[in-house]
Amino acid sequence: MTLVGFIHGAVIYRSIWSMPGQQIHIAWLQAAGLDLSFVLDVSPVSLGAVELVTGISLVAQVYALGYMEKDWATARFFGLMGFFEAAVSGLALSDSLLLSYILLELLTLSTYLLVGFWYAQPLVVTAARDAFLTKRVGDVLLLMGVVYIGTIAGSLNFSDLELWSETHNLPPLTATLLGLALISGPIGKCAQFPLHLWLDEAMEGPNPASLLRNSVVVAAGAYVLIKLQPIVALSPVVSDTLIVLGTVTAIGASLVAIAQIDIKRALSHSTSAYLGLVFVAVGQSHVDIALLLLFTHAIAKCLLFMSAGSVILTTNTQDMTEMGGLWSKMPATTTAFIVGASGMVAGLPLGMFWTFRRWVSGFWTVPPWLLILLLLVNFLTTLGLTRVFGLVFTGQSQPKTRRAPEVLWPMALPMVSMTIVTLLVPMMLQSWQLLLSWSGTFVEAPVSGVQEVINHVALPLLLVSSVLGVGIGSSIYVYGPGREPYKFPYQPIQDLLAYDFYIDRLYDLTVVFLVNRISAISYWIDRYIIDGFVNGLGLATLFSGEGLKYSISGQSQFYVFTIATGIAVLLILMLWQF
Repeated sequence: MTLVGFIHGAVIYRSIWSMPGQQIHIAWLQAAGLDLSFVLDVSPVSLGAVELVTGISLVAQVYALGYMEKDWATARFFGLMGFFEAAVSGLALSDSLLLSYILLELLTLSTYLLVGFWYAQPLVVTAARDAFLTKRVGDVLLLMGVVYIGTIAGSLNFSDLELWSETHNLPPLTATLLGLALISGPIGKCAQFPLHLWLDEAMEGPNPASLLRNSVVVAAGAYVLIKLQPIVALSPVVSDTLIVLGTVTAIGASLVAIAQIDIKRALSHSTSAYLGLVFVAVGQSHVDIALLLLFTHAIAKCLLFMSAGSVILTTNTQDMTEMGGLWSKMPATTTAFIVGASGMVAGLPLGMFWTFRRWVSGFWTVPPWLLILLLLVNFLTTLGLTRVFGLVFTGQSQPKTRRAPEVLWPMALPMVSMTIVTLLVPMMLQSWQLLLSWSGTFVEAPVSGVQEVINHVALPLLLVSSVLGVGIGSSIYVYGPGREPYKFPYQPIQDLLAYDFYIDRLYDLTVVFLVNRISAISYWIDRYIIDGFVNGLGLATLFSGEGLKYSISGQSQFYVFTIATGIAVLLILMLWQF
């Protein structure tokens, strides 16, 4: 069915390439002045996103036929993979913020189920729980923003919200709070600081699910953020928040990745880093760059995780210190990793190089700090991927890699296919007229002296950063002594990066501690104050009833006397008050 969807989408995509977008309205609930409708957007961008989702889902499912061959619950796994695909495809077509929110919730549920697929392992259960709860933090705030903007804008369709944002001026505080609420959901979905720890733990799930999660699922949250960009732009504070969070995540995750020994975790941190660049692009209103980043990153990261999954299945380990010497034993897997890594960084002539080039020499001015950020992230990513390649594929064979044959065709066929697709990404961009020519730059704003310098040095510096990353990584991990991963001379720095800046411990000392204290106080109040008051009333009623039962004589005149006495006491009290 995924293949049918992919072919059907390709036919429609070709037929509407030069046509304006169309919308399909689906009425869901209309009552008492409330109109909740789902709107689907049929345009080249949305159908292109659907083709990306279905294409990667197709190769992931074929890949899973080999990877999950010996698993006992393949029916449940493929059902969850289809659930995954349906939610992401719906997000690509959705033009309704309400429908997008519902689909994001489905993604949260499917993430929980797929991460916890091997639920017999305690670490897997913990990872699934943490992923679910971390995403819920952003989803709750997003729901607040959805409800509020629906009341003030009168519509939850992205196209209507874009028009509304152009004609309505919100107070600065309102626009800021609304924007922060709306970006909270994508922050959690895209594993951005401080809601980024779940993606690292989610690598405990099966590799085909990790493949989808790191390529298109995290991109789904960024896709919603791109559609919300007109609302985000109403507040400079929100735009600056996106830039700051994206910058911190891009640099921090790139640093953390080079200190990991788990191959999947090393690759997952680079996912957070590149999604951080997407946040920076949205914060600067560079929407086309954000879409290009999502596209080129998804294809390259899909190929990298296919290569990593092949290594894991063959060696039965994810620890890179137990690997080595696989390049001659697994040539297709090695080639896939090299091509995927080249497509992830500014390596001429593959896709990410042209994306970065368009960003730094596109239709806008580029501040110097952005060029420095791109150079630093590109250098660190290249260094990290070279490190992974050196530990896994080069050097002497280890006990777990001495007998490591190439994977069988159900895994090799999609991996080789994605290798070819990654190589063809520049041709795709050229056919979509998204590449810049070698000569000249395209800057609409007046070019200052600093901008002119950036235009001339940006491209050489990007290539130099890639070469430096490969060179330093090779000198350390390929030709360096021993098989142990390189460690920083100062051990606390090594531990700081290896343990992700101790963010989990910081959470334990702050958020978790605060929640535990509040829970303990609430328990004490419930146990000794509320329950004590209720139990006291119960005991008073019990003792009074037990005491009064001995005064029952059965004589009616005694009952009349008791009633008259009570009324007299009440009258005296009332008269005394007045």
